[in-house]
Amino acid sequence: MLPCSAAAQSSCGGQTQLDANFCAKEQWEAADRELNRLWAQIKPAADARGDGDALLTEQRAWLKARDVTCDKELSGGGSAAPMFYWTCMKEQTVARNQALESWR
Repeated sequence: MLPCSAAAQSSCGGQTQLDANFCAKEQWEAADRELNRLWAQIKPAADARGDGDALLTEQRAWLKARDVTCDKELSGGGSAAPMFYWTCMKEQTVARNQALESWR
């Protein structure tokens, strides 16, 4: 576990593989926060239109597909595997955020 001061600093300026791994995770976390912000807006609107159940079904399917896709990045092992995993998670989440925008 990192000390609080180290955890609060971005790893994206670092030059080690560990920094790259943490940077990729930070970037995914930002995309995930955006996904949660969008979901909080879009789901109630979809419910009001009567298509909230369809949106929820789609979201659950997307989560499963994302996990299957990105979990493969860890199978090779190595010190860069976490970076590849978190990069995949970020890319999948950014794409989903764009897809959620179409539900507006």
